[in-house]
Amino acid sequence: MKSADRPSRGVGKATTADLTANRPKPKLKKVLPEVWKLVKPRRWLLLGSFLLIIVNRLCSFALPVSSRYLINNVMNRHEFHLLPYIIGAVAAATFIQGLTSYTLTQLLSTAGQRLISELRTQVQRHIGRLPVAFYDENRTGTLVARIMTDVEGVRNLVGTGLLEFVGGVLTAVIAFAILIRISGRMTLLTFCILLVFGVILQKAFKTIRPIFRERAKINAEVTGRLTESLGGVRVVKGYHAEDSEARVFAAGVKRLLDNVISSITAQSLMTLSSTMVLGVVGALIMYLGAKEVAAHRLDVGGYVEYTMLLAFMIAPVVQLVSIGTQLTEALAGLDRTTEILSEHEEDSEPNRTVVMPTIHGDVAFNDVTFSYEPGKPVLHGISFESKPGTVTALVGSSGSGKSTIISLICAFHTATGGQVLIDGIDLATIRLSSYRQQLGVVLQETFLFDGTIRENIFFSRPDATEEQLMEACRIARVDEFAERFPEKYDTIVGERGVKLSGGQRQRISIARAILADPRILILDEATSSLDSESEAMIQNGLSYLMQGRTTFVIAHRLSTIRRADQILVVEQGNIVERGTHESLYQLGGRYYDLYTRQHGLETNLFLAPGEGDKIEESETSKV
Repeated sequence: MKSADRPSRGVGKATTADLTANRPKPKLKKVLPEVWKLVKPRRWLLLGSFLLIIVNRLCSFALPVSSRYLINNVMNRHEFHLLPYIIGAVAAATFIQGLTSYTLTQLLSTAGQRLISELRTQVQRHIGRLPVAFYDENRTGTLVARIMTDVEGVRNLVGTGLLEFVGGVLTAVIAFAILIRISGRMTLLTFCILLVFGVILQKAFKTIRPIFRERAKINAEVTGRLTESLGGVRVVKGYHAEDSEARVFAAGVKRLLDNVISSITAQSLMTLSSTMVLGVVGALIMYLGAKEVAAHRLDVGGYVEYTMLLAFMIAPVVQLVSIGTQLTEALAGLDRTTEILSEHEEDSEPNRTVVMPTIHGDVAFNDVTFSYEPGKPVLHGISFESKPGTVTALVGSSGSGKSTIISLICAFHTATGGQVLIDGIDLATIRLSSYRQQLGVVLQETFLFDGTIRENIFFSRPDATEEQLMEACRIARVDEFAERFPEKYDTIVGERGVKLSGGQRQRISIARAILADPRILILDEATSSLDSESEAMIQNGLSYLMQGRTTFVIAHRLSTIRRADQILVVEQGNIVERGTHESLYQLGGRYYDLYTRQHGLETNLFLAPGEGDKIEESETSKV
């Protein structure tokens, strides 16, 4: 189904269409193994970075520790010979700290970006191998968001975010040890206050994490609808629905804004709490410090050193608000990425063990039933056989089950009951990678990538030679229009081939199928959207393509399938008639009704076999 023709699924409220929408949210303990999978290949880099952080944070203590000697020894006792050593130590520590900070930023930022790149590639490759049913349930834009947006914050798990958090904790522990030595009473009181604040933060992060997860979901929905709207711009403009689409998008953006405001409010409350804690601790230390100095249990230099070191212990706690938010967002994105990676690939089914050799093309349906939804069958006991090199046509009213049969042949879905056999082998046991490379498909709506004519034809067989490409183009008559372009076969076709006519796009599609040299060929209404002239121009290419291949044709124009080896008339999921054009026409049943209604021959009930050919030839000669 085209994106533009899908039923509208607004983004103004939460949708349940996504395959993963109703799943329980993964708990942190379930995500941690995924974090380890990301960290494990980079464990030595992280270990080295951790050692650099230790050096970096130890150097940061040079200034507060030296301040004590500066005040007590140099200023009070006038021991000025110590001043060069104090200044030298601070300068050296600062230089080392700056150097290690630069190295850490370079190493970790690069590692974080590489992680994003690798994870995006992994998610895209995995999504590409998921069954068609998955795509039926998920919007294109939603999947794009999963690939591009959800993994963005994961860099903090390997980048500066995680190690800044670890480094902050390390600094706080070292500072705590020194502070205990200077004044145990003041430090324990401060620690109790910070401990309470830490518990509050932990609860806050547990609350804010679902907000980030919901944000990712809303963003995917909004992106999905926007992608559909842009992809179906001609339908939107054709129905003058620009304002309607703008309202739907605005509603989605409003939901996103409300979510962001909720997270900002939560972060603001945490920032307010941290500021108040900082103020309370500062006031407490001023009071207790003054009493300690007055009682001569602490000198002025020791008090200055204590207050500076206290900042080293409090700062990581305050940093938890920003760094913790980053890590929470990263874990929420990893939740969604883990969901997508847990989907089973098509070839992951344990029964798919048969690697298909070169296909001869014998296709058989043995009492096949199929249901998209449990209890609602759309095919009922379908049985037929198509011999190698023959043409089987499927006709019937819309929704009768023709496309479902083709879908089963393509292995887009698996039969609910019965068997689909390829050369006598159950298709449900065949490795799809070995089967589909011998399958060719030409659809009614030709999909072309926004590249050159050459690239679009080479898509089916990238290792083909230039001579093979030219031969395919000659047979499909692509050369007739491609040679007229200034750039010839390097002409850019535009998104979905928008710069070409329908007939030109279809000829490229046929050339692509010819180059693939498939053993089984699917023609799904390949010419029904074309005018008579365009159809006549590509019939020769189709005829060549069908030679020696087992071909299945769905056609609304019944004149195009009169020479099929067998015609299956499908109605309500059953094969109600089968035979050749002549035998079915003489039968006077459902096929006769469809054919005569389409060709305006209802009044001539006794049209002899072959007369239809004469009429069709007469009609063609007029074109």
